[in-house]
Amino acid sequence: MLLRLDPAVHDALARWASDELRSANAQIEFLLRRALAEAGRLPGAARPIARRGRPPKQPPKEPEPPPGPDALDNP
Repeated sequence: MLLRLDPAVHDALARWASDELRSANAQIEFLLRRALAEAGRLPGAARPIARRGRPPKQPPKEPEPPPGPDALDNP
């Protein structure tokens, strides 16, 4: 999507995004979502903004219990 911005507005937006460790695109999406939510216009079907960076650690899976003695008799 093409977005025309005043260069001074773009520079201010880019600095703000950098301060919050976001890209300019992510900052625009963040601000648009916030404005929509405050106006009561954010669609309920809108997915949350994807978290960037390394995914959270998953807890290790529990090992499966060894098969019982009957498991060897039934091929």
